[in-house]
Amino acid sequence: MFKDLDPILHTPLRLAIVSLLISVKEAEFTFLKEKTNATAGNLSVQINKLKDAGYIGVIKQFRDNYPQTLCSITPKGIKAFEEYVRNLQSYLQAGK
Repeated sequence: MFKDLDPILHTPLRLAIVSLLISVKEAEFTFLKEKTNATAGNLSVQINKLKDAGYIGVIKQFRDNYPQTLCSITPKGIKAFEEYVRNLQSYLQAGK
């Protein structure tokens, strides 16, 4: 009845990052920091965990002589998010 929830996505900040990227496809680090209210250090750690899992892509570059980090959702990340939502729904519908 209850399906396993992906431990990579089952933390509030990582779930928030992926949720944002699902809707915008690509976002700068500063946008994610602003939307999640996370500290730069914590956001950076969580982005790296998502990148290591293959759920997001990260491009580091310079724009107008300033460092810029762009994050984008990968097909694997989209699939993992959709499965996570389906599995979470099994918990919500358990009593019906």
